[in-house]
Amino acid sequence: MKVNYYAVLMAGGVGSRFWPVSTSDNPKQFHDMLGTGDTLIQRTFKRLNKFIPTENILILTNERYNHLVLEQLPMVNKDQIVLEPAMRNTAPCILYAALKIQKKDPNAVMIVAPSDHWIEDETAFAKDVITCFDKCEKEDVLCTLGVKPTFPNTGFGYIEYKKKESISLKKVMQFREKPDYETAKGFLEQGNFLWNAGIFMWSVASIIQAFKKYSPEEYNLFKKGMAYYNTEEETAFIKEYYPKAENISIDYAILEPSSNIFVLPASFDWNDLGTWGSLYDKLDKDDNENALVNGRVMSENANGNMIRTPKGKVVVVDGLSDYIIIDKEDILLIYPKSKEQDIKNVVAKVKDQYGDQFA
Repeated sequence: MKVNYYAVLMAGGVGSRFWPVSTSDNPKQFHDMLGTGDTLIQRTFKRLNKFIPTENILILTNERYNHLVLEQLPMVNKDQIVLEPAMRNTAPCILYAALKIQKKDPNAVMIVAPSDHWIEDETAFAKDVITCFDKCEKEDVLCTLGVKPTFPNTGFGYIEYKKKESISLKKVMQFREKPDYETAKGFLEQGNFLWNAGIFMWSVASIIQAFKKYSPEEYNLFKKGMAYYNTEEETAFIKEYYPKAENISIDYAILEPSSNIFVLPASFDWNDLGTWGSLYDKLDKDDNENALVNGRVMSENANGNMIRTPKGKVVVVDGLSDYIIIDKEDILLIYPKSKEQDIKNVVAKVKDQYGDQFA
């Protein structure tokens, strides 16, 4: 475990497609979505902590989730929680975290990782990240992990790399937006496209230099705080200046214009757990292909359903196939799996009709 290894764990999202379990007050990363005994953020922290020192893992989240992080990760101190006073997408918060780390350790290499992904082979994950770290320590490069596509998924962005690259880390040609089905099929046929998993590695020197080059206004804004980072004055500076940052993703701000990006095809099984359907894919099934979290089910002519209830609850299902059935306190969701991408819209309608407390 090297002392210059750092991680920024991204935990500020809401995950509205996992409604009604995931809400704006208590998002999916703070729930035990798979019934394993660990919440997603706890699982991710443990995965990173196998090769990154505890004190070098920063949790990047919204102010409103500070108490949830402290409750679920009691091993971290409050200085490791990087709070966003305003929602400004991923570029500003990554720059902010990188500057904090650089002030502490100018030789640091860091991983930026979502807090809500599912990775089964954690040993392979650590090996892949360290392979990228080794390259980042020696060269001025930005690295990412790509996942070999198993079907033409239209819900992910894609990474196109040079076809004739024989080395493990491949030069990225371009990042591609979420495609339509025919375009995604074409990507798979070409064979040099990977799913963008949103996992990035770089040295703090390289990523800060990239901001200086491609996003100078953002760099200059956050550079003003160098004297305050990791001190008691940091909070006041961030509250004043963070809302002035541009609302932009790391992909648009840095990755798309950069020419020094390399991708390593992941050697581990990966699932972004973005929808109830993706959760269904990871869970064990009963004889009728129903997936169940927490409860007990009795089914007749019912198959392919994703069912989640309070612990120990008995669910009787007859005549439903390929549905999402989620029972949570004062909300019951019964919704076709085929329409799971529309759950975001459902949440907005429920909020309008019944109030914010249900969203």
